[in-house]
Amino acid sequence: MALTLTLAAGAALADTLNVVSSGGFAAAYKQLVQTWQADPSRSVRSEWGPSMGQTSNAIPARLARHEPIDVVIMVADALDPLMASGALVPGSKVVLADSTIACAVARGSPAPDIHTVAGLRAALLSARSVAWSDSASGEYIEHELLPKLGIAEQLRGKGRKIPATPVGEIVARHEAEFGCQQRSELLAVAGIDIVGDLPDEVQRVTQFAAAIVASSEHQQEARGFLQFLAAPQNASVIRDTGLVPAARQN
Repeated sequence: MALTLTLAAGAALADTLNVVSSGGFAAAYKQLVQTWQADPSRSVRSEWGPSMGQTSNAIPARLARHEPIDVVIMVADALDPLMASGALVPGSKVVLADSTIACAVARGSPAPDIHTVAGLRAALLSARSVAWSDSASGEYIEHELLPKLGIAEQLRGKGRKIPATPVGEIVARHEAEFGCQQRSELLAVAGIDIVGDLPDEVQRVTQFAAAIVASSEHQQEARGFLQFLAAPQNASVIRDTGLVPAARQN
């Protein structure tokens, strides 16, 4: 009997929750998962991938390959179609936070004033090169914001979409003079100065959410992990990483 209990305990310890998070929630996640794993019976394997896009590590591509994933954390607008398709457990979606889009320059570079729409437009036009992501914020910038500002053609030669790599890193390496991405992703990068969020009139707030993968063999533990991420006591961690905690956490 004792041997059976020992083996069962060992099996529980050996079970690892496989989680893939998009970059927008990554900074908060990295802190929260350490707290979760303070319990020695819990083990999490963390990987990263964009919520959308054509890279091989994008979350939809991972699910399409049937990778052994238990939990995904991603842009809610990209999560919902995956749930509708049956890739995620119905009803398991947990909204975690909202994120705004911000812009940055390399540390110490002149900081344009982007607090008005006119200022943002001028900053984009005057920058020698501009970078945005291949995920939610970049899709909005390329396909909605630039046309709305009337400068899509002017940016065509000097603006580019950055796959997989955080935009802040491109700016920090002076590979782009001006870059925009989720504020939470920019905050995590050294060597840049965030000059501000997009003005309210053209801002796009992105919701991040988590859900359980339908093929997960650890659904009970996954459900507990999602409840932990959304717990009210974790709101301060989420807020400190540049996100706005879900309304129920305020």
